[in-house]
Amino acid sequence: MSDLDLAVIGNCGFSALVDARARISWACLPHFDGDPFFCSLLAGDRDQADSGFFEILIEHCVRTEQAYVENTAIVVTRLYDESGGIVEVTDFAPRFPHFGRSFHPTAIVRQVRPLRGMPRVEIRIRPAYAYGAHRPDTTRGSNHIRFVAPGLTMRLTTDAPISYVLGEVPFLLEDPLTLYLGPDEPLEGAVGDVGREFYERTKEYWIEFSRHLAIPFEWQEAVIRAAITLKLSSFEETGAIVAAMTSSIPEAPASGRNWDYRYCWLRDAYFVVRAANRLGVTDTMERYLQYITNVSSLSADGYLQPVYGIRLERRLEERDVASLRGYRGMGPVRVGNDAFTQVQNDSYGSVIHAVAQAFFDSRLTRRGTIETFRRLEHLGEQAAHRYREPDAGVWEFRSRRSVHTFSAVMCWVACDRLARIAVQLGLAERAGYWAGHAERIRGFIEENAWSDRLKRFRSTLDGDDAHDPADASLFLLSELGFLRADDPRFAATVAELERALRTDELVLRYRTDEIGDAATAFAVCTFWYIDALHALGRTEEARELFERMLALRNRHGLLSEDLEVRSGELWGNFPQTYSMVGLINSAILLSRPWEEAF
Repeated sequence: MSDLDLAVIGNCGFSALVDARARISWACLPHFDGDPFFCSLLAGDRDQADSGFFEILIEHCVRTEQAYVENTAIVVTRLYDESGGIVEVTDFAPRFPHFGRSFHPTAIVRQVRPLRGMPRVEIRIRPAYAYGAHRPDTTRGSNHIRFVAPGLTMRLTTDAPISYVLGEVPFLLEDPLTLYLGPDEPLEGAVGDVGREFYERTKEYWIEFSRHLAIPFEWQEAVIRAAITLKLSSFEETGAIVAAMTSSIPEAPASGRNWDYRYCWLRDAYFVVRAANRLGVTDTMERYLQYITNVSSLSADGYLQPVYGIRLERRLEERDVASLRGYRGMGPVRVGNDAFTQVQNDSYGSVIHAVAQAFFDSRLTRRGTIETFRRLEHLGEQAAHRYREPDAGVWEFRSRRSVHTFSAVMCWVACDRLARIAVQLGLAERAGYWAGHAERIRGFIEENAWSDRLKRFRSTLDGDDAHDPADASLFLLSELGFLRADDPRFAATVAELERALRTDELVLRYRTDEIGDAATAFAVCTFWYIDALHALGRTEEARELFERMLALRNRHGLLSEDLEVRSGELWGNFPQTYSMVGLINSAILLSRPWEEAF
């Protein structure tokens, strides 16, 4: 069983990961990028971790079962003991409308009830702070425990015996219990009643969210789970979207490629917004438009970093943490990400393409305006001048820069979409201006990127054919509208990329001397390849490969960033928005139409 066979709960403010034995092993508080209150996921060996978790143990456990409540972000774990006793643990983060706004406190609700017999249970809550270096001070009341750490105090309110919880004493579970871990303030009502009310209202929220999704006919359950996961990755307060909820899970075993993904990459957010739009979840785009408007206001000339903090932080200095040994002991554990210092010229197209629908969609309450367009034009000016300049590229190379074809194409996307938006707004002069830039960039790419020798578009524009790395981002040339699917150059590029990058069922993101032979494949690249096969009319091949990718998800339908090439085991930060986006897009493209059902 993979150590990433985890379920995620959350409420668009924070998230937590729950393992198959009802242990919460990761939760950053009060928000996605906060100090992990529970951090045992990165403490090395699970059974040796002495803090950083919140678990419900059943004595003499022989097996467990775990699943989401259908179409929700509520997870239920059943623990079985050797005598036939069963304990059910229901976990969720409250989220529902209240007083005309969204109620999503920094709170975890755990409902524990006996289903059979009178099993003995033990409640162990051992939070940490300073990335696992210290344990909070504790104080107790008649029905609560306070955990006091610098800058954060959390309160566990419960109808379980406080002495048993503090002393981690096993006891017979005769009646249902509720554990409410939340802000340091009294609950208004009995904790059991509050837990039941919050459960029903949270369940209703997620069922309504799922009910309004524009899902494909096939693979509905997979798409709904992916959509809920993307929703959980959005930070509602600002509109930011995190790339993943974890830090420092290695891209491959013992690789040292351990990064902190709890921030908003503009590129990743673009993919999320586009997938959400296809499902009809337009509020993600509306909130992201607000975030981007604020991001762009930070720059006088429209220059964009590739990544920002969820509250618009510009500096995300990277540092190693000595207090945690790392996932399976494979450190280092890192906080922050130096990618904020990189130049990544695809960001401009990512942002503009992500929010372009806001200028065309009449359903929206927050539509794109001329003022918004003027702000986006600052970004377009950067794209119009940067398309032929070297950058770190979509894969964020740390040791070299090149003029990457994908980055240049995204600069074309920026100008092309601005031209279309200008037409929609009736701004004929601006439409001509941006169309001219788009035509110039296209001409440059077509002249310099196509290689007769390689029989494909080159990955870089400033190198030579002999050393040009195959790059999976070029599978997107048709999806982005740069090439028609029937352009023979697209078919040739796909053929050469699959020859160079496909390893049995999976597709590598690139081949380069920088990291040597890859032990893992970037999950979304296989979905990009699937979509390219579909565009070329190779739909049955695409469907077969898509089904194999679905089989590699964990038991909850979730994917991390990477997949081990031989075994398919999950690696990399989890759950990864890129990967869930790829699943959604491929499912929508490949599904048989709804009309075939009737």
